[in-house]
Amino acid sequence: MQELREGVNFALAEIDLEYLRNIRTNMPVDLQRRPDLYGTVALKTKTTDLPEPQWIFNFGHAKVFGHSVIHKSGLTVLFVNKKPVVPGHLLVSPLRSVKSLQDLNPAEVCDLFMLVQQAERFLMERFGTDSCTISIQDGPLAGQTVAHLHVHLLPRREGDFKNNDDVYRELEEHDKVDAGWRSEEDMAEEAKEFRTFWNHVF
Repeated sequence: MQELREGVNFALAEIDLEYLRNIRTNMPVDLQRRPDLYGTVALKTKTTDLPEPQWIFNFGHAKVFGHSVIHKSGLTVLFVNKKPVVPGHLLVSPLRSVKSLQDLNPAEVCDLFMLVQQAERFLMERFGTDSCTISIQDGPLAGQTVAHLHVHLLPRREGDFKNNDDVYRELEEHDKVDAGWRSEEDMAEEAKEFRTFWNHVF
């Protein structure tokens, strides 16, 4: 940078925007802010900031690519399921890696459940239903197999299970069977269709 002299002047500096973007992504201010000291900030969850197709969300031991994302807010992400129990089975997860609901700060709790509410409305309109199973498996004894907090949303239809509560057994066992896992291409195709309908709903 050129040394400035007294009086009105200017200097030029090269800024690496990609480096700056990475810093802001990896150290978001919202995750460092202490709501107990500074209060909470209103979150703009309606604005979609879709990641690039090759963006990677580290979801416990798994990876979710940007092409599988339907909606992303400042603190939360909504994406299609690699092994859905029913058609339209979606997942909502905080961007920050936490194992349990109790690990979220107030802003993250608010953002998570605002997106869950939006996702439920989306599923009901997309699948023409008035019912949706919303489930959190919080901890191994509750059936959690991915060590990253997430909410399951399943649009329900008449007769989709022989006994209504079988949905919980399926949720507990569906990802423990080798068969039925979808390809990245199938997930990307579904997410693309859902993103279009999401923009129609919201």
